[in-house]
Amino acid sequence: MKYSEEISNKLNELLVKNYDAEKGYLNAIDNVESDRLKMFFKRRASERSEFAKELRTEILQYGEIPEDSGSFKGTMHRNWMSLKSTFSSNNEEAILEEAIRGEEASLEEYNELMKERNLPPSIDSLLVKHKNSIQAAINTEKVHEELVS
Repeated sequence: MKYSEEISNKLNELLVKNYDAEKGYLNAIDNVESDRLKMFFKRRASERSEFAKELRTEILQYGEIPEDSGSFKGTMHRNWMSLKSTFSSNNEEAILEEAIRGEEASLEEYNELMKERNLPPSIDSLLVKHKNSIQAAINTEKVHEELVS
C-alpha cells in the first residue's frame, strides 16, 4: 500500500466519523425542546461539517477518493438515540449522554491516528485542531448535562 493511500484511508475513517457526528447532532436538534440545546447541537453539527470538508480536502490532495457518507454503525447509533429519547423520562439528559459518548469515541479515533509518527505537518496540525475542538465540546456537553439533570 502506498504511503498516500494509507494516510488517505485513515483520514477517510475520520471523515466517516465526522459525517456520523454531524448527522447525530442534526438528529439531536429534533429531539430536544430547549432552544439553547438546539443552538448548541446546531453549532456542533456545523463544526463537524467543517471538519469533514477539511478532511476531504486533505484526502483529495493525496490523489485519493474521499468517502461521501456516514457508516452503518453511525446510523444505528442515531436510531438508538431517537429510541432512547422516546422512552426516557429526561430526553435532553439522555441525548446529551449519547452525544458525550459519541464525542469521546471520536476523540479516541483522533488520538489513535495522531499516534502515527509519520503524518505530514499539515495533517498533524489539522488533527490537533479538530481534537481540541472535540474536547472542548465534550467539556461543554458535560456542563449542559449537569444543568439539565
